[in-house]
Amino acid sequence: MKVEYYKEYSRNLGRDMEFKVYGHSGLLCFAFPPQDGRFFDMEDRGMIATLSPWLETGRLQVVSVDGIDRESWTSTWWDKHSRIWQQEKWFRYVTEELFPRAVEINGTPQRAITTGCSMGAVHAGVFFFRRPDLFGGMVGLSGMYSADYFFGGYMDDLIYANSPVHFLRGMPADHPYMEWYRRSRIIACVGQGAWENETLSGTRELEWVLREKRIPAWIDYWGYDVNHDWDWWQKQMPYFFGKILEGC
Repeated sequence: MKVEYYKEYSRNLGRDMEFKVYGHSGLLCFAFPPQDGRFFDMEDRGMIATLSPWLETGRLQVVSVDGIDRESWTSTWWDKHSRIWQQEKWFRYVTEELFPRAVEINGTPQRAITTGCSMGAVHAGVFFFRRPDLFGGMVGLSGMYSADYFFGGYMDDLIYANSPVHFLRGMPADHPYMEWYRRSRIIACVGQGAWENETLSGTRELEWVLREKRIPAWIDYWGYDVNHDWDWWQKQMPYFFGKILEGC
């Protein structure tokens, strides 16, 4: 499998950002790390290995994105507005800088797909639902899709923009993104075992909003023995990517 490491300056964040690219061609996938995680977590936790059949054959290429959660979603020293503004700068880094760079590396202009586990699933949802012109689908594993958990009752325009269940509820039926969503592959999976209570509620909330908006999605609830942990995500990710790539 082809693996490349990059460290490049971000004008939005004002510093160097690291990322890795796995595979040499195929459907472009942006993988986001779990809470407070880094770009190497997907590899270190065995998730890249689960996708190796498609990475090695050129059907999939994964960009492992570096996270900044400790400065935004989980920061304990910045005020809430500063935290969400840092999140917004990171969002712009990914969409304005990393995305075109990844397309350049991949060699094919195309809508990509997002994925992640736990907090990574939250990011996957934020990026997909905010920019369906760039991202043609998502695979979220054990995610919550509301900013309430991290920001409580505080709400401003930026938090609203980074909280999918909020901005989807407020999106008019004739918004042009609705057609983008309906032409995308939306997958959200969650277990019903240990440590999945909050993400189970968050996934159900997303399902209800999508049903209200008549947006097709595959919302999959796994068993009561399925915990919020890497061993289950290692089973879920290749299962869903196998379904997506069957038609690629």
